[in-house]
Amino acid sequence: MSIALAGRFETVRLWVYEADLAERIAATRENDVFLPGFPLPANVSATSELAAALKDADVVLSVMPSRHVRRVFREMLPHLAPGMCFVSATKGSRAARCSGMSQVVREATGERFAPRVAVLSGPTFAREVARGEPAAVVVASDDRALAESVQRAFSGPAFRLYTNDDPAGVELGAALKNVIAIAAGACQGLGLGSNTMAALITRGLAEITRLAVAVGGKPLTLAGLAGLGDLVLTCHGELSRNRFVGVETGQGPRNRRHRRVDENGGRGR
Repeated sequence: MSIALAGRFETVRLWVYEADLAERIAATRENDVFLPGFPLPANVSATSELAAALKDADVVLSVMPSRHVRRVFREMLPHLAPGMCFVSATKGSRAARCSGMSQVVREATGERFAPRVAVLSGPTFAREVARGEPAAVVVASDDRALAESVQRAFSGPAFRLYTNDDPAGVELGAALKNVIAIAAGACQGLGLGSNTMAALITRGLAEITRLAVAVGGKPLTLAGLAGLGDLVLTCHGELSRNRFVGVETGQGPRNRRHRRVDENGGRGR
């Protein structure tokens, strides 16, 4: 995202948890751990200090893993201000409450002030976005003016944003499609055909939609980029980690062992 948004902002600061990685990024202009081979634009800087990353920021884009959101925002709290705009791009859900990460942001930040929060999601692989390949995503918020503001700020020639007023539906679609993607990978690993895959994706979307509606989401949201779009990408895309897990599971350890023998030694089963 820092690469995609560098052309839209005068300055982009990338907060990096690992101090040694932040130093290497500053020296080499590349994230050699999480996105090797993609140089950072000149106006993107990296730091492991939250105070330095957040100083005078207009937009705070949250992309940390879901299990760390609450902790990191509590650490950020002394450096946050009511005038900041918060955009949550973390995909995940709290199972007990069926709520997304934007609610965690509100709860953590609400100890000081009521934050303005939008949700960013859609069918995107990081490497393709970093390469500048065209992508379309959704920015959702109960605050229409906020969603439109983020849309104007983030949209570029190859990165298009559509506004939405259903953050709950957007976040649940983003989180739950991973379960269906694992199942889709398992179908491939088991050698099942296209009929099975189509049925799985279609009925999987129906289940996701029912759950989203049950917690206040809108059915139309799940028929769009944050629902169907993200589901198709994650179930079929070669870069999908969840699909890969499913493929490996479906093949099983015995099949994987035989496949390695065929590929590496040229021997039969």
